[in-house]
Amino acid sequence: MRLRQWLLPGRALFVVLLSAIFSLTTPAQPQTGVFAEAIGQANLRAHHSIDAALVGEIRAGTRYPVLGRSAGFPWLLLGDSDSGGAMGWVFEELLLLHGNVSAVPITDMRIDPAAPTPQESSVEVPAPSAIKANSTATPGQYGVSGIVTGEVNIRYGPGLDYARAGVAQAGEQFDVTGYHTLYPWLRIRYEPASGGQAWIARDLLEIRGNIFNTPAIAQIRFSVPPLTPTPAAIRAGGIHSGPTVALGPGLRNLANELWRLFLEAGFDPQTSRFGALFVLDLASGEAFSFGDEYAFSGTSLNKVAILARLYQRLDTPPAIETATDILNTMICSENAASNRLLSLIGAGNAYIGAEAVTAFLNEIGLSRSFLTAPFTTVGTPEPPPHPVSLPNTEANQDKADPDLSNQLTVAEIGTLLANLYRCAEDEAGAFSATYGDAIAGRECRQMLHVMRNNTVDALLKSGVPAGTRVAHKHGWIPDTHGNAALFYTPGGDYVVAMMLFQPKWLNFQESLPLFSEVSRRIYNHYNPDSPQAEGREWLIPDVNSCNYFGDPLALDLLQTTWDE
Repeated sequence: MRLRQWLLPGRALFVVLLSAIFSLTTPAQPQTGVFAEAIGQANLRAHHSIDAALVGEIRAGTRYPVLGRSAGFPWLLLGDSDSGGAMGWVFEELLLLHGNVSAVPITDMRIDPAAPTPQESSVEVPAPSAIKANSTATPGQYGVSGIVTGEVNIRYGPGLDYARAGVAQAGEQFDVTGYHTLYPWLRIRYEPASGGQAWIARDLLEIRGNIFNTPAIAQIRFSVPPLTPTPAAIRAGGIHSGPTVALGPGLRNLANELWRLFLEAGFDPQTSRFGALFVLDLASGEAFSFGDEYAFSGTSLNKVAILARLYQRLDTPPAIETATDILNTMICSENAASNRLLSLIGAGNAYIGAEAVTAFLNEIGLSRSFLTAPFTTVGTPEPPPHPVSLPNTEANQDKADPDLSNQLTVAEIGTLLANLYRCAEDEAGAFSATYGDAIAGRECRQMLHVMRNNTVDALLKSGVPAGTRVAHKHGWIPDTHGNAALFYTPGGDYVVAMMLFQPKWLNFQESLPLFSEVSRRIYNHYNPDSPQAEGREWLIPDVNSCNYFGDPLALDLLQTTWDE
């Protein structure tokens, strides 16, 4: 008994000494050879008590060094697996242990949850706000930087759940001002963010220097500053003559819903992967769009303009050869057939025909879409009769890396379809206003008849019930997928034009579902009493077997008095 009484004061003194040592130690804590891993997920606390402040969390899959243990309770102090700095306390029963815990020294160390770095360091490190406010702080004060290896989101905290502060592109360099002890994220100096600091995932940076020379940050909750409102992405109104029709609450809510859908699918204009959409109600004239400020490659969608210019030039119904080329152009998207139509428009020269198509678009008020050269085909290309000029338009002609000779915007291709519809229905719209009888209602109905027989049952068409009348033109190249469609539905007729872009390669498995879902939601807006529950399976026929030579559909185009 006397021996036990003699040991107790000594043990108390030993604990006091250990506590002092831990309070003055550097970030590299003494290693005990004992490690712990969360059985599932475990909270890190500032002290060995469930009432202590939460300072972090750990998950299964990573081992952490055990730096200390509580004298009277089954709590363990864990350290960062890289730097060894103290992170926080975990209840022992939540851990899978490796090593002899009884050999771990006892400590009463406390972690300040309000501090951005653990309090084990004897070197005073400025907090993030102090770094920004300190006039002596200079960029690169820790001698560590990171070069972005690919497009990356910059966030207000170390995780995907935090709001985005900005986007960085490959090659941009940032000063690293801290690392997180729990998550593989680095704090960087980022002046556009409120507070001048933001976060990037560590594996998206090429690190120069030792990140452990920067402050270790253990806190797990980061406040997001009030964000500056960004300009509305959705623009009300289409491109048409007459006053703009105010957008009603129904279509405005639909526009916001579709905008969120684009973002959720990862097509965000703040990144290099983005899209654009135009929707026009053909009864009310209400329209909205987003992404219309960007020029996209015209792909095969601009073949609608070729068809319209051709009919404007024709004084009689097309010959059977021309009718076949029309079908192969609009349904099969065959470039050779398209170029023959351009040559017909251009009196034997496809380049002159392309210029005539551009002039047609300008004459009906569509100044940001153009075609200046024939489509690419196998063999020796036809030489241009004179140097080809590449138009500069008001659209952004950089972001979507559009074809230099073939461009459009969603509102203009959508408006072109709307003018076809008005011409077909009552010989009104820009066609009639500009060309009078040169484009008759019968001709417009024939053009739409061809487009309604498009056998591509995918993209926007797959979002509406089978059997719905849809006149549409599809088009895609490796980095751009597009569709423009005119829908005839029980609840109303409308136009949708949609483009998606991803640098170098856009996967159909990512684009087709979004086209379908966007179309389904628009259809359900117009037909709430008989909604489409889900998109249909899409069908894209083999282009190599698509040929309308001798097809009865060509005979429809030879009619002088034709109506569907």
